[in-house]
Amino acid sequence: MRSVSEGSTGTESTVYVVVMGCGRVGSAVATALVRLGHEVAVIDRDESAFGRLGDDFPGHTVLGMGFDRDVLISAGIERADAFAAVSSGDNSNIISTRVARETFGVERVVARIYDAKRAAAYERLGIPTVATVPWTTDRLLHALTHDSETARWRDPTGSVAIAEVNLHEGWVGRRVTDLEEATGSRVAFLIRFGTGLLPDRRTVLQADDSVYIAAVSGSVSEAITHAENPPVDEN
Repeated sequence: MRSVSEGSTGTESTVYVVVMGCGRVGSAVATALVRLGHEVAVIDRDESAFGRLGDDFPGHTVLGMGFDRDVLISAGIERADAFAAVSSGDNSNIISTRVARETFGVERVVARIYDAKRAAAYERLGIPTVATVPWTTDRLLHALTHDSETARWRDPTGSVAIAEVNLHEGWVGRRVTDLEEATGSRVAFLIRFGTGLLPDRRTVLQADDSVYIAAVSGSVSEAITHAENPPVDEN
């Protein structure tokens, strides 16, 4: 088991998240959370799955079944702020999510469910679910770290999202291209003095601008975090 790095940088409000399942989605969520400065523990019953995290992953990795109490305790569920069950099995995801919430009192939980009818039933029980769609990773990051919806619009394929950002004052006076380079997104439009504006490479960000960025789904939350923090050269 690898311990969480105490020197990670990122958002001001750090959460501790336990992720069950280290497949494509689980590993993407875990590494994205780490990049955002959060602490993460990942559970999987297949030790080789942890290879998806990379050798420099600073979080915990725990071998076992995600609905096993002892395994969850080893992953730090007793101090977790959030829990995500994203394994390949609906039953395992729901059982582990209910154990996390009902046994260990984790309020912020989310389960990946393949069966749409079952997902609707669990939503009615108060368990947020995500399906196997292109924006799964972004939806999970939103559910685990945000209190309100991140994206304002998505294209019909779910590949691109537009979101409003609360721009840090350090970006005022910078060109939109500086923000785009730092966030890996595109500034789709601004609202300035009550009027919409399509920016170009010469547009300079001003105080009180409402800024909307376009980003590939799965990277929206990370882009927002970069925009809400000062430019790197001001840190």
